[in-house]
Amino acid sequence: MAHEGLVDETTVGAMRAFGRFYTRQIGLLEEGLHRSAFSLTEARVLYELAHRDGLTASVLGQDLGLDAGYLSRLLKRFEDQGLVTRRTAAGDGRRQVLTLTPDGQAAFAPLDAASRAEIGALLARLPAGDLASLVSAMARMRRLLGDPAQERGPAILRDLAPGDLGWITHRQGLLYAGEYGFDLSFEALVAEILAGFVRDFDPARAGAWIAEQEGEVVGSVFLAPGSEGTAKLRLLYVEPAARGQGLGRRLTEACIAGARERGYRRLSLWTNDVLAAARRIYAQAGFRLVESAPHRSFGQDLVGETWVLDV
Repeated sequence: MAHEGLVDETTVGAMRAFGRFYTRQIGLLEEGLHRSAFSLTEARVLYELAHRDGLTASVLGQDLGLDAGYLSRLLKRFEDQGLVTRRTAAGDGRRQVLTLTPDGQAAFAPLDAASRAEIGALLARLPAGDLASLVSAMARMRRLLGDPAQERGPAILRDLAPGDLGWITHRQGLLYAGEYGFDLSFEALVAEILAGFVRDFDPARAGAWIAEQEGEVVGSVFLAPGSEGTAKLRLLYVEPAARGQGLGRRLTEACIAGARERGYRRLSLWTNDVLAAARRIYAQAGFRLVESAPHRSFGQDLVGETWVLDV
């Protein structure tokens, strides 16, 4: 849900501070970008023309968010300097396609080289792990701010790895508090379940599937041994940013397949009636609701439910 008009001043200030820091880091405050005769806007126009074929002034202005009059004057100046030419598009006499001339390519080349060198020097100070985190954070920032070029890569399901237990406890504690008002006792329960899972882990009877996307944990599910041929599906969750991709279904199906491979006859789970999305996934996977009862837990009045599936 959007929060237009409701963002607090601290958050706005943090974004502005980041903008000031970043522009200073990459030299955008210099009069000429990379000590050249070109401003940031002029260099960006040259970049687009160097990397994209068939551009028109209208498309270029729209993509860069530039005023049509300002862009027209800039392009006219580039034409006068012999950096840009216009030609009529094949099959459409109304469209004028912009192209960099050899002089334009020569003017852009040192700008591109200087930018690569400056960014390379900036990033070279970082350890490999921090560099990967930075790249992931930049991609996430672009995606959250609506960059259509930053679609998420496919999610994979992998085995449990060091760091996952603490992360899953942390994220489930935050998400359930924010979405359902659960108190700290829920986070404590998650920690207890995961500690017991690892302490008693037997791969012949238990399993874990961690959903990872672009290096980030975005969901998980655990298969724990029960009694009398029954296993338990536990701690299914999907990060809000990763929802809508069918990850909850994939994790549930992986847990069901894992129970079947380990020879269990039945898979059970316990949930609460407020978890509507999870309950839909369980029903679609063939689980049956067999018991429900009201209870007071995690600081809330809830209705607990037991679901079972013959595997």
